[in-house]
Amino acid sequence: MGRYLVHRLLTTIPVLLVVSFFIFSLMHLAPGDPASFMAGDEGRPEQVARIREKLGLDDPLYRQLGRYYVDIARGDLGESVFNKFGVTELIRQRLEPTISIAIFAMVLALLISIPSGVLAAWKANTWVDRAVMIFAVFGFAIPAFWLGFNMIWLFAVTLNWFPPMGYSPISEGIGPWLRSMTLPAITVGVIVAALIARMTRSAMLEVLREDYIRTARAKGLGEFTVLFRHALRNASIPIVTVVGLSMAGLVSGLVVTEAVFAIPGLGRLIVDAVTRRDYPIIQGTILVITVFYVFINLAVDICYGWLDPKIRYQ
Repeated sequence: MGRYLVHRLLTTIPVLLVVSFFIFSLMHLAPGDPASFMAGDEGRPEQVARIREKLGLDDPLYRQLGRYYVDIARGDLGESVFNKFGVTELIRQRLEPTISIAIFAMVLALLISIPSGVLAAWKANTWVDRAVMIFAVFGFAIPAFWLGFNMIWLFAVTLNWFPPMGYSPISEGIGPWLRSMTLPAITVGVIVAALIARMTRSAMLEVLREDYIRTARAKGLGEFTVLFRHALRNASIPIVTVVGLSMAGLVSGLVVTEAVFAIPGLGRLIVDAVTRRDYPIIQGTILVITVFYVFINLAVDICYGWLDPKIRYQ
């Protein structure tokens, strides 16, 4: 297992190098002059020249690329053109709400989807199975913004159980932090749970037809042991894949939810940066999201090796 882990860690290095190169190329491949975009329509030539000098755009590309890699190694992602704050600090401030909601939503989705998917496969073609599949279809069909507004109307406006919008940092207390995350996490978690429940049911149906499941039942093992110890572990490879992709998608795809609940997260930072063409922020946020994707995929690969010995020893 240690050799497999080292091998997977080493494979992430060239991936990060290639991805960072393409992110660096984003500013130069975009049509037009980035300095002119940053200066605005009324920018004077001397303002454009100052921006180009500040960003180092007058240097040769190889020198800019080398400086970019050195800055990344030091954790320096540049400075916002408009508000003059460091990109690293801006991303750090916005990461807490996004990561908190993503983790909260994923835990909620797993608590709902895994048991319901296993139950639907166990009771296939019964009313239980149909009820789970109806929930999954509704989870796919309901838009996140519609569900979010209805959650606000019911639980915040009518019942006054949770705040309607905003985010309370964990430094202000666990209680306010949990209350501010509950509604957006449920909104996103229901949608993610629908996908994982369908995948769990599909994977479990295939495994429950295998001979070793009939053998386990013939030995007198309890149904709970057969389902969760024998069947679920052998069906978990596609489930883990979907969970990993969903988690990565939550980190980068909470734009609508953050807008509905007025949460200052990473998604809103990206949208604001794209609107203002703040290229240092765009580059920094894309790089951070890419790193999340790479390491989440690494965690999924490690789970593969833990769940399936054949993968571990190859």
